[in-house]
Amino acid sequence: MSAPDVVVVGAGPNGLAAAVTAARAGLDVLVVEAADRPGGAARTEEATLPGFRHDLGAAVHPMALASPFFRAFGLADRVPFLVPEISYAHPFDDGTTAIAWRDLARTASGLGPDGPAYRRLLGPLVARADDVARFTLGPVLRVPRDPTTAIRFGLAALDQGGAAWDARWRDRDAPALLTGVMAHTVRPMPSLPSAAAGLALAVQAHAVGWPVPAGGTGAIADALVEDLLAHGGRLETGRTVTDLRELPAARATVLDTSVPALLAIAGRRLGPAVRAWLRTVRFGSGVGKVDFALDGPVPWLDPTARAAVTLHLGGPRAVVAAAERDVARGRVPERPYVLVAQPSTVDPSRAPRGKHVLWAYTHLPNGSTLDPTELVSAAIERVAPGFRDLVLAANARSAADVGAWDANLGGGDIAAGAVTLRQLLARPIPTGDPWHLGRGLYLCSAAAAPGPGVHGQGGHLAARSLLRREFGIVEAPPLR
Repeated sequence: MSAPDVVVVGAGPNGLAAAVTAARAGLDVLVVEAADRPGGAARTEEATLPGFRHDLGAAVHPMALASPFFRAFGLADRVPFLVPEISYAHPFDDGTTAIAWRDLARTASGLGPDGPAYRRLLGPLVARADDVARFTLGPVLRVPRDPTTAIRFGLAALDQGGAAWDARWRDRDAPALLTGVMAHTVRPMPSLPSAAAGLALAVQAHAVGWPVPAGGTGAIADALVEDLLAHGGRLETGRTVTDLRELPAARATVLDTSVPALLAIAGRRLGPAVRAWLRTVRFGSGVGKVDFALDGPVPWLDPTARAAVTLHLGGPRAVVAAAERDVARGRVPERPYVLVAQPSTVDPSRAPRGKHVLWAYTHLPNGSTLDPTELVSAAIERVAPGFRDLVLAANARSAADVGAWDANLGGGDIAAGAVTLRQLLARPIPTGDPWHLGRGLYLCSAAAAPGPGVHGQGGHLAARSLLRREFGIVEAPPLR
């Protein structure tokens, strides 16, 4: 068999997106994956009891319908997505809940005196949600295609990412809603990176919604693999790569790995300046994750919350921010932030009739070995009394376990590298083409721009770079 044109190491969503893009450009592509199944963290398995299908990584996909790559790929035509009316909810101890409806006007009308301010902050960005997605899902160090949207987005991020982040708010619910989504970055707040990431997610919540794929996240990886194979690509699973010299010669090699793995595998193929910069990359705080098999629906105090697929627990803005500061300082917070997904609320295929699955994580110091089950259970019980009585089985991973399960998530860092301002501007290196590391070598994982999330953009943009640099292919290939 002839040597491939392109070798991709790692079959997560980004690695598969890179492979699909290159294969559709007519190149011979080989994907090598260490696990026995493709998908990376984008997999769905029976992790607790037979018939209960749990997403091992992300469960809800704010960028699945907004990602420029997935839109060009026609993902929504290949995978049925279920889009709830409620994008996310933020329950409080008093039994009330702040609701981010997909409809922005409906959301604002439920936020009391802060409704108009919430609408002024997000309305102009929601109206240009496609432009926001293109800007936020691309390299930061490049002139934006739409400077007006970029400036509006930047001003909104400054508004919610600085010390005066409470200046526009008069009540509890609106700032709590935004803080819950900003906390996805697992960083202290307020901060510009957390505000930018949270606003990007909030914009899509009101533009296209936060969907779940029918049957589970694994369906996304399956669609990418099917397309790769249909266009002549090859996939080898169960093959761990420790050195580039173990791979067949190729004009381009793309790594869907963490930065430490890249340094170990690529060795001296990296130039000294690039290697020195990459050695400064640091992981952030981690997550501990629990999958629950439940005997029935969660008894949230507020019946409206029972219709939500995604919920952010932790109380008002100040309490969530304090918890995130504790985690950043290496402490387990007394009142932690917990992100909950209950996909069986809209997708009954996830569990036996009348039963439910629950996906949840909490933030922990990087590498923590603490079993998160009690932290998560207590947080849910606080706003859903009787939850514990429904638990049939649970499968827990500490932050250390998450890192051991997926090598890209060092110490449980689901962002594959801390989302600091420096590592947002230079992900992984400070250039307008951050995927290209020299000498035919590319990085496409969440450790590269545009960062974490199941959006395929890192892989697609890395492939666009190598097509142009290594093969002289300037035009993007059709993706469907």
